[in-house]
This record gives sequence, C-alpha cells and structure tokens, in this order.
Amino acid sequence: MSWSRSATSGYHGTGAAYAARTVLLRSSRRGLGRAALACSSSAARAFASRRTVRTSRRRNLRTEHSVSTVERPLLPHGYADEGQEYTEKVATLETQEKHQDLVSELIADVSAYNPEVDRELLTKAFRFAAAAHEGQQRRSGEEFIAHPWSVAKISAELRLDEQTIVAALLHDVVEDTDTDIEDVRAEFGDEVAHLVDGVTKLTRVQFQSREQAEAENYRKLIVAMAEDARVILIKLADRLHNLRTIEYLGKQKQIQKAKEALEVYAPLAHRLGIHALKWELEDLAFETLHPRKYEEIKTMVAERRAIRDAHVEEAAAVLQKELDKVDIPAEISGRAKHFYSIYDKMAKKGREFNEIYDLTAMRVTVERDGEEGTRDCYGALGLIHSLWKPMPGRFKDYVAMPKFNGYRSLHTTVIGPAGRPLEIQVRTREMHTTAELGIAAHWLYKRGKGGKAVEDEWITWVKQLMEVQQDEADPREFMKNFRTDLFDEEVFVFTPKGEVKTLPAGATPIDFAYAVHTDVGHKTVGAKVNGRIVPLHYKLKSGDRVEILTSKAGRGPSRDWLSLAQSTRARNKIRQWFSRETREDTEQKGREALESALKQQNLPYRKLAGSAVLAQVIRESGFKKAEDFYLALGSGKLTAHSIVNKVLQRLKTDQVAEEEAVPLKATKAKDALASNTYGIHVEGVEDVLVRLAKCCTPVPGDPIVGYISLGKGITIHRGDCPNVKSLMRNPERFTPVDWDGGGSRSFRVQIAVDSWDRARLLEDVARTFAEHGANIVAYGGVVEDQMAKNWYVAEVGDVKALRSLLTALRGVDAVFDAYRVTPS
Repeated sequence: MSWSRSATSGYHGTGAAYAARTVLLRSSRRGLGRAALACSSSAARAFASRRTVRTSRRRNLRTEHSVSTVERPLLPHGYADEGQEYTEKVATLETQEKHQDLVSELIADVSAYNPEVDRELLTKAFRFAAAAHEGQQRRSGEEFIAHPWSVAKISAELRLDEQTIVAALLHDVVEDTDTDIEDVRAEFGDEVAHLVDGVTKLTRVQFQSREQAEAENYRKLIVAMAEDARVILIKLADRLHNLRTIEYLGKQKQIQKAKEALEVYAPLAHRLGIHALKWELEDLAFETLHPRKYEEIKTMVAERRAIRDAHVEEAAAVLQKELDKVDIPAEISGRAKHFYSIYDKMAKKGREFNEIYDLTAMRVTVERDGEEGTRDCYGALGLIHSLWKPMPGRFKDYVAMPKFNGYRSLHTTVIGPAGRPLEIQVRTREMHTTAELGIAAHWLYKRGKGGKAVEDEWITWVKQLMEVQQDEADPREFMKNFRTDLFDEEVFVFTPKGEVKTLPAGATPIDFAYAVHTDVGHKTVGAKVNGRIVPLHYKLKSGDRVEILTSKAGRGPSRDWLSLAQSTRARNKIRQWFSRETREDTEQKGREALESALKQQNLPYRKLAGSAVLAQVIRESGFKKAEDFYLALGSGKLTAHSIVNKVLQRLKTDQVAEEEAVPLKATKAKDALASNTYGIHVEGVEDVLVRLAKCCTPVPGDPIVGYISLGKGITIHRGDCPNVKSLMRNPERFTPVDWDGGGSRSFRVQIAVDSWDRARLLEDVARTFAEHGANIVAYGGVVEDQMAKNWYVAEVGDVKALRSLLTALRGVDAVFDAYRVTPS
C-alpha cells in the first residue's frame, strides 16, 4: 500500500498540486526527503522533488498563494463598491473551484477500490460539511473544510466503505457547528448519523481531574470500539491529520498530543493491524518529542542508504532468478525500517546505530492467494534457506500462528550475499493487504472478496477488554490496564490439547489459568510447563506447553497473585474474587492476617489489639478508625508484614509479648490449678504470675529456666533459648523452675517441613498432624524451583509427642526433613 501524506497535510489551494506545495512549504522543518516520500500523486511528487528550491523561494510561494489566481482588471476611480463586489464574487468562484477539485480527488481515490461508489453522496456530504464550517479556520489559517476532507482522504487510503467516508467528512459538524445530529440523520440516514455521533461522543464530556478525564476518554474509546470499529478508524484518521499539522499548536499542546499518539493511538492502530498508519503516527510523534534524535537517525539512515539498497538489490536479483526456476511468481521489494522503530530498538536494547542490522528488509510477495499462495510462501522460504544460512532463533511463522490483529507472514533472518544479516518477509498479496489495513480490510473484503477473520478477532478482543475494564474505578489502574492491553509484546503458549493461548510478555501460569477459564484460575494450586512442575511465578516463553493443577478444595486466589499476574484479565478476575466478599469478611480477614503475622514474631494479638502501641501504628498508617484499618489489611491495600514491622519498632527489646498469666503457688494445696494448666513448679514462691516466653515456646520435657520480669511475674524460657544469653546480664533475676508433670493443656510449637512440591502434599502432611493429635493453628510457605518450604504452628502435649510427630512427618512421601523451629 502506498501511504500518502501530502494530500492531507495542508490546504492552501486545490487538489494534489496545492497539497504538494503545502508539503514543500513545510519541508523546511520536516525535510524535503520526507516530504517527497509523503506525496501520493505523480504531480505532487514531481513538485516536491525540486530539491534546489531554497527557503526564500518557499516563502515566496506562500505569499504567491495568498493572492487570487484570477487576474483582476484595474477599476476606474469611484467604482470601489463594484470592485468589492467583484472581489467577493471572484473569491466565491475560486472557493467553489477549489472545493470541486477536492471532491473530484476524493471520489477518484474511493473509486480506485470501490468503482460503484455513490459519487453524488460524497459530493453532497462535502458540500454539507463545507456549508456547516463556512467562515471557520484552523490554527494554520487554512479553511476548516481542509481538515474533514483530509480525514476522509486518509479513510479512503484505508479503503473504507462510503458510509465511513461520508461520516469522516461530517465528523466535526455536530461538535463544532450549530448542526444537530438529527440534521445529519435526516440528510444521510441512520448509519452515517450513528458514526458521526460516535466520534462526537469521544470528545464531549468534562471531568474533575486530568487522570479521570484521560481514563474516561479511553473508556469511551472502548465502548465506541465495541459498537462500531469504524468510529475508531475515523478517530485515528482525525488524530493522524492533527499530528501532521501539529506545528501550528503551542509547544505544550504539541507534547501532549504527541505523547497520546505514541502511548495510545499508535498502539491502537497496531492492535487494529493498520501498520502504515501506526508507523506514521510513531514517526510524527517521535519528531515532535525528540527532534534532535529524529534528525540524527534520519541523517545516519540517509548516509548508509545507498550501501544497504545495493545489498538488497543484489539479494533480490539472486532470489528472483531462483523463484522463476521453480515457478513461484512473486514480487520482491525492499522495506526500510521506520525512524521510531530504530530509536525504540536502540533505547530498549542499548544498541548503537551501527549494531542494528535490519534497517532494510526484503519482502517477497507471492502472486497466488489461498492455499496455493500459502504453499508458495513456504516454498519460497525453503528456497531462501537453501541460498543463505538462516540465523538461529530468528524464524517466526505468523502464517500458522497469526498475531492477535490478523497479521500473517513468514519472517526469517539470513546471512545475505554480502555476509551481512538480511531480514526477509514472505507473504501473499491478501496477507499484505491485511498487514497494511488490518481491521479496515474487512470492509474491503465485504465488497466481494469474502472473509472476516480479522473482524472476528477484533470483536473478541474488544469484548474481553470491556469485560475486564468495566468494573475498574481507579483511573490510574484503568490506564495501566488499558495500555497493557494495547501493547503487543506477547508469548504464544499451548494447552495440553494443543490449543494456542496468546499472553502478554512476562506472563505466568496464573495468567494462563485465567485465560483458560475463570474457575480454573480460582482453583489453581500449581502448574506444569513442558512436563515439569514450576512455581507460579515462572515466566512463560513462546512454545511452552502449560498444564494447570487445580483443587476443588482450593481456597481461591491469593492476594500475592496480583503481583504475579501480568494480564489485565487475570488481575481483574482476582480483584473481583476478593471484591465479592462482604465488608465484614474483608475486615475479619484483615484481623486474621495481622494475628497470623504477629504470631510469627511471637507477639500476642489479643493483648496488642487494644494496646496504645497498635493504636499509634493505626494512626501513623493514616486511619482514624480501626475498622477501616482492618478493611485495608483484608483488601490487600496494606500488608500485615509492614504493620508488624512498625509494631516491633515501638516495642522495646525486653518487652517480650506473652500469653495469659496463670497464678501459681508453691504450696501443694493451692498448686492444683497450676498443675492442671502449664504444670510448672516454681521453687519457694507463692502467688506469682507465670508466663511462657513466645521467643522459644517451651513444652513439657524441655529444659527450662525462670526469669523474673519486674511487675510481670516469671517468664519461662527454654534452656537453649537464644535470648537467655542476653538476659544473663542480670543473673540475680533467674529462679529455679521445673515441670511437675501435672499439666493438662497443649503447647504451641513451630515446625518446618521441607519437601519436593507435589500434588496433595498439604493434604498428606495435615493428615499426619491429625493422626498424632496435633492441632494445626497456622501455616504458610513458599515454593521455589519445585522445592516446598512450609511451616506450621501446632499444639502438642510434650516433647515426646513432638518427636513422634517429627519422625512421622519425615516419612511422608516427598518430605526430606521436618524439624522444630525457634521463632526468634
């Protein structure tokens, strides 16, 4: 496809010649080489190729075209009124002549791909728009009708249907004039009115903040895409023409528009498969945002063009000869890399200009289409690889596995005849049309060529986009998700049945699970890639065969999955799962999360819950109410780990948190209660509070020591507790204690279980605890490189029961060690 810019870049006269002159006038900023490439008609190209014209000549041309082209005779003195009337008539005739030339040029463009176009309808639409915009000018000073005409011209280059061309001509009449949408409907029917209304709605709503406005504008884009993709095509054409004339805007506005083009509209054009439009949007935005870099790359490309072209021509001659021998009719052409794509590769991969070898590629377009054409593509590929050595890892088959936007082509890189890498693309003419026009090709096919695969893929993507975006209230999160969905970095992976799933680059098994089905995602407990178990944070690569391990008894997604998931769909499904829980459930989850985190640090939640320490931490975290604090914990906005760290900072080193106190007396008469609880005897002491240290969690049978804490009674530590050494600074506080064997309660211990990860592992471990009468009160763990490291807090009777439990755990299949852990 020959992508034209000249005929839409400005309007200082009529038709292609005036458009070409406009390009030349602007070439002092953009460069004559670029202007020449932009011209579509032979007259425009001839005009723009006069490279000897100097800047002063361009200024003269601009002055020249500000004067009427109709010669006026001098009027006798006293005939000023008649002269004014004559001037107005001449201006009117001149405008009508210009308008007729523009209409004729537009009709010619549309007729080239749609001979049955309704010429009267296009003429009527142009005149309607010209009348509505009469008296309006653009910032450049040109007549306003130049803009909708240019948008219609771009739409014609996309080969869109006549209703879309008409809507492109009328796309600003409701927004910028007194014309009502019902006026459009009465003159041009429901379909055109629907398209014009769709474009108008994309710009009308005002919002409180820039973030909210940006997010809502793109929400409207999604809705418009779902209703009719042609609305977006008109919007893209509108943006492209505005970018072509961006020099008339203020600097800040230029930067804003260029960023929008680069971050949203160019990726959207890519998602639509309209690569020619995407490339120009990127290059124009790049020139605006980084003019110096743009000129540097432009100069370097120009300096080396002759050498590269010679290499491509040499390779093309060799290949053409061989293709003729095997009767594969094909056209071979060169394809230059666009300036922004060169800059992007240099920036992302940290390469110098000389290290980029695919500045020029060779494209082989086979003449036959259908199955015959596909066979010719693979035949040509085999011939290419027989002529030149292919570079490993550089072959991509988008014919067998098309991209999300319908793009189909064979890509390979070989060591060419000059000993330099040469990228070659092979495709049919139909594939090439789809590659250039993308979703727009659907309306071309509807006129008789058949096929709508591109549109079907597009509709599927838009529906998915609407599904995952509709409930996102946070504007920043919405924009993050929207941009993620637009960009095309992706991997292709396979289900166990051989179905292909396309995921964003960096995707994990969690993304794959939710791509298969929401329920599969919620029930995921593990994954296998290429037959081996992998952790859920494993980064999938193209070609991986992925199998998801699920459990009906699964507790649903974990909140840390939000940091592992890369796809918008997966993240939103995980959030939706949690948002369905009630406020009370979320608050309770927050309390439980904090209690569990505190217990891991041997801190008692029951005592801290109403303490001044936690109250202060809650206030420092920005919450006035404890309920809101726990809601934030339960919803994942706060992490329990960060809160515990703040609590620890506020507690002194010797303030060891302990469980409930039990009054003990040395006399046997009053010792029954003590013997039936902890079963600890303190020699020679009556009515003293006894506490078990949380730093070492002693159980009956452990060697123990007693430490007198002023105002807190006696704290019982294990003899090998790490904290005992530091407490020895006050040896006078130690007192003899021992187990008297009279206790009847259970004691909590922490146990670590190291094993290879496997299915039903947790179930087998839990059964072992139950068989030994050990009640699990908390657990957690991680899986890395197929190895599971789990911990459990369980209640046991004494050391003997603990040892028996550890022995049994070591006998569980895949477990290679189980041991007691000292929390501190």
